[in-house]
Formats: sequence, C-alpha cells, structure tokens
Amino acid sequence: MLAACDWVVMNPAGDVARQQADLIVVSTVLMLLIIVPVMAMTVFFAWRYRAQRKTAATYDPEFDHSTTLELAIWGVPLLIIIALGALTWTSTHLLDPYRPIARIAEGRPVPAGAEPLEVQVVALDWKWLFIYPEQGIATVNELAVPVDRPLRFRLTASSVMNSFYAPALAGQIYAMPGMETKLHAVLNRPGSFEGFSANYSGAGFSDMKFRLHGLDASGFDQWVERVRASGGRMEAGSYLPLARPSEKEPVRRFAAVDPALWDRIVGQCVEPGRPCGGHGHGGHKTEGALQRERHAPAPHMTAPHNSEHAPGVTRPGAPANRNMS
Repeated sequence: MLAACDWVVMNPAGDVARQQADLIVVSTVLMLLIIVPVMAMTVFFAWRYRAQRKTAATYDPEFDHSTTLELAIWGVPLLIIIALGALTWTSTHLLDPYRPIARIAEGRPVPAGAEPLEVQVVALDWKWLFIYPEQGIATVNELAVPVDRPLRFRLTASSVMNSFYAPALAGQIYAMPGMETKLHAVLNRPGSFEGFSANYSGAGFSDMKFRLHGLDASGFDQWVERVRASGGRMEAGSYLPLARPSEKEPVRRFAAVDPALWDRIVGQCVEPGRPCGGHGHGGHKTEGALQRERHAPAPHMTAPHNSEHAPGVTRPGAPANRNMS
C-alpha cells in the first residue's frame, strides 16, 4: 500500500526529469487556484440559496451588473492563463529534448569541455537495443550510464513507431522507423531504475522494458569491460534475427559493434542488397522529395477511360461512381 509513496515521476534521479516534475507541480497549483474556489462556491451557493432556508436570502430583481464580480470572473482566470502561457513557452524551449543540457543539476553547470556520452537506441519488436559507439559495445534491454555526465540519445525504430521513456531520467521521446530523434539528459544519482515503451506497439508491448543503471565513473568503466568480455558482435547478421518479433527478451550483451550498423538501421537497409533511404549507409542523406525535379505524370494520374467499369466515369448516374468516396 505504501509503494506509491516514492513516485519516480515526482522524485526522479535526473535533472531534466526533476525540472519536469517541478513544472507539473507549478501547473497544478496554478490550475487549483481556479478549481478549488469554484468547487467551494458551488457548495456554498447550493447551501445558502436552498429552498428550505429559514431566513430569506437577499432578493434584488434589478441586479444586472457587478464590476467586482466581472473582475473576479474574468481577471483571475486571465492572469492564470498568462502565467501558464509564459511557463509553457519558457519550459518548452528550456527542456527541448534536442537541446544539449546546460547544467548537471541546479547550480552545477556542465564543466567546460565535457563531452556527452552518446547512446544509440533502437526500438525493436519488442525489446530495446542500445549501441555505445564510443565504447564499441551494444546491449539488449540494459542501459547503463555514468552519473553527472551529459547524455545524448539518438533514437530510431525498426518497424513501428514507439516511445522511449525512463521516468527517472527525462520525459518520453518517440522513436520512428526511417527517422532519428534526439534526447539530452543527465542522471544525478546511482541506482537501478525502470524504462519502458510508452506507445502501444503490439502483442509484446507490456513486456517491452529495460533496466537503467546509474553508475559512478569507475563503475561504468567496469561495466563496459564486462560487456566487452561477454563475446559476440552486433552486426547485420546478428541484428536481423534480433529484429524479428519476440517477447520477454532477456538481457544480452555484445562485445563489438559494426560502426556502420546505426546508419543502416536508420536508412532501413540492413538486409544485404537493400538500398538505403533517409540517412543511408555511411550517414549520407538522400535527396528529399521536395528537392527532386518534377517528372512526367505516372500512369495512374491519367484521365479515366470512358468505360462503364472504369473508376470515375463521367456519365452521370454510372454505377461505377457509387463506390468513389
């Protein structure tokens, strides 16, 4: 019964999530400034003007306006909306997931020259693949990060849209196939936390979880060495079987990673002989649709044949037009 007393969303271990929790509290308090008085006055008016009241209530049939009431009814909500709008605008820019963090914690700016740890995240059916390009390792359903070091996540998905969410670290961010999104965060205290998928993606969604380990610098280095000693290499040959749908996958570790694998996953060209789109092999982005030269109309763009069986015939009342929506 006391399990909810340590609600991770309101007591996170990362500075970004901490700021988001503060935003929730401030927004809730501002909205309660309207909600609580309205609920209280509803009960008060129902009691004061009840039909069985022994003493007669004030009767003023000529009443039509009160400047005091108008100011209260319109002024207070307007001030709250202005406050919420300013809070939303500033926090949206300050906590932009694409924006590198400027501080480790309150009053602790990021040290000059500190490089963020990059982790490449792939949402698979139904498990998480984490690639550490700097360390040259990869894991499945296990994410370890050093505390008090900026983190830069690059996220994509293998088949369907998903959502990466570690409540102790930061807010959720979507991962989509053929695209890359980013999330910057930091973890401020060691511990073991839960991460999961926050976007329904099929049969194995409920068990699409991972463990987030916060380690000090030496502990993180030791963890990296243990992964490197585990054997196995993450490359196209091992990625394709892993990408097939499976549920309740155990933790796996890979001692080496193909450096080009991430670009091929984003470009959706891991399979041999498949051309890359989007980023493509080697990180080169292909030409966008709006940048291409216009081509001649395709066959399906020509006018329909004047036939009873052709879609969209011009003769009024033709039965072929009944299914055109």
